[in-house]
Amino acid sequence: MTIDKIRGLIKLLRFELPFSAGVCVVMGQMLALGEFASIPVTIFGFSSVFLISASILVLNDYFDVETDKTNAPHRPIPSGLVSPNEALVSSFFLLLTGIFTSSLINVKTFIISILLAIIGFLYNRYLKKSGLPGNLLVSFSVGTTFIFGGASVGLPFQKAVLFFGLIAALIDLGEEIAADAMDIKGDQLINSNSLAIKYGRSIALKISGFIFLLVILLSSIPFLLQWFRIIYLIPIGIMDLLIIYPALKLLKSQNEEGRKFIRWIYLGAISGIIIFIIMRFIGI
Repeated sequence: MTIDKIRGLIKLLRFELPFSAGVCVVMGQMLALGEFASIPVTIFGFSSVFLISASILVLNDYFDVETDKTNAPHRPIPSGLVSPNEALVSSFFLLLTGIFTSSLINVKTFIISILLAIIGFLYNRYLKKSGLPGNLLVSFSVGTTFIFGGASVGLPFQKAVLFFGLIAALIDLGEEIAADAMDIKGDQLINSNSLAIKYGRSIALKISGFIFLLVILLSSIPFLLQWFRIIYLIPIGIMDLLIIYPALKLLKSQNEEGRKFIRWIYLGAISGIIIFIIMRFIGI
């Protein structure tokens, strides 16, 4: 296997996205317990969702070859770095490894991992063209990473776990709708029913912006309900600031510039979560 082939396979993973999914699992564990889970549960939880998320992303590229020839010709499959069959085998291997790892935690995490795998397949194979229903399905699976974290420590429906699962789902929903607004040209080739195609790019971006505004408003609720000490306004405030600026810029952006701002929103959200976790780790 050549170095270029290995690089192509790694690029298929889109490392930062499954990494973020794993971080959300750790956050879910911490929210449920009020402290970090044991080292084995933390490692297995992070690894399982990382691998399943990576598998779904690789499968997405497998099914999106024709669209990516227009929207993202630099991706490993349309650029010829990785063949479709190689991508499919890699996705299957990652999925099996992730599901097996989840089974090492408990039955609940095993069931949730199967659910995430089914949602990923249904979206990639059948619902990517559906527009809002597909966006909602992806967002649900993102929010479920927090539930997975709670389930790994026996508390899947703890109130803070559910709340931050909702926040994560809403952030992803806003990003999904905005990304569709950036991909109109390629999505038209596959007869997508995205909000941007149905109602226009401007309307889709306004809907996305409203969702990000809703996230910022909702982020104050844990403090109003006294779930966390006021000191934790720092990571939440950082997250809000790192979301609101690119969200405002996104409303008037062009395609490539818009993708940059979507990435900033994603990085802002995950940065807030990581700072939150670090503060808990050092005992603040």
